[in-house]
Amino acid sequence: MDIAEINLTPKQINYQNLAENIINKFNLRGIEGYYCADREEANAKAKRFLTPDCTISWGGSVTLNETGLIDDLKETDDYILYDRMLAKTPEEKKEMAGKIFTSDYYFMSSNAITMEGELVNIDGNGNRVACLCNGPDNVIIIAGMNKIVKDVKEAVSRVRNIAAPPNAVRLGLDTPCASSGRCNDCFMESCMCGQIVITRMSRIPGRIKVLLVGEELGY
Repeated sequence: MDIAEINLTPKQINYQNLAENIINKFNLRGIEGYYCADREEANAKAKRFLTPDCTISWGGSVTLNETGLIDDLKETDDYILYDRMLAKTPEEKKEMAGKIFTSDYYFMSSNAITMEGELVNIDGNGNRVACLCNGPDNVIIIAGMNKIVKDVKEAVSRVRNIAAPPNAVRLGLDTPCASSGRCNDCFMESCMCGQIVITRMSRIPGRIKVLLVGEELGY
């Protein structure tokens, strides 16, 4: 055992080993992968990718909030931030969407990640997955190891039955899952499951970077 691992718990060592295997799968898919022991390390690592005066935006994410990354970015004048929550009118929202789609860096989490290195994301309007698929020059994903699942089938089930219900509660939505605690396969206007995107590779090597964090983050 490495000296640095002596003070780690068995769970932390397992997270490291699992992350290493997934990162190897990422490499085959043109995705850059990194392992961070905790949210503080992930926060610092994410900011090291940034360049002065770059444009930055992000998708809605409990994980990003828990790392403190968004708050840190808002406290500095080193970057140009595109915050979609500041757009109020339809015209402002349309203009902001265009800026976000062409930003230099886009931060998000992933709803689930398979052991084979596939990213699985479910979105309501699709703005977040659109930026993942195409648009920003760099997409940086921060995800806790609790997001790791066996395969795509398990990933979709996880998102719809474990992640979506508490998110619906957090956002104050009236979807059936908010009250039942599980997916009801609804077609409500406020449904968060309008788009299901499986990212199996990046045709631009290194455009997508994933920071796996040895903690439970997000839903």
